[in-house]
Amino acid sequence: MQRLALKWPGIGRTLKLGEMAMANVATKSVRGRTRAQRLETRVTAEQKTLIEHAAALQGRTVTDFVLTSVQDAARRAIEEHQQLELSVRDGQAFVEALLNPKPVNDRLRDTVRRYREATGV
Repeated sequence: MQRLALKWPGIGRTLKLGEMAMANVATKSVRGRTRAQRLETRVTAEQKTLIEHAAALQGRTVTDFVLTSVQDAARRAIEEHQQLELSVRDGQAFVEALLNPKPVNDRLRDTVRRYREATGV
C-alpha cells in the first residue's frame, strides 16, 4: 500500500484542498473530539486528483485521508528528530568513552569552572 506524505515548509502552514475545505465551524471527528482548528494549503490540480484518488481507493474522505497522512508524517518527523543515529564506528567510540572515560584534566576542570561561573550553578 502506498502512503502519501504531505510536506510543507514550516510549522504553521495550513492545509486546504480547493473546494473541499472544512467549514469555519467546529465539527466532531469520528472519535468525538471537537475539531475547531483549520489547516490550509494550495495544491496543484494533479496533487488534488492524486489525493482524491488515493482517498477513494481506501474508502475514506479526503479530509480523513489528509489528516491521517499528515499525522503519520508528523509523528515520524518527531520520532526521527528524537532519535540519535550513529554509524557503527561512532557507536563504538561512544560505548568506549562510556566504558573507559578519560581522566579529568586541567582543561576540563577549567571548562567546568567557567561554566559554573557563567551560569551560577
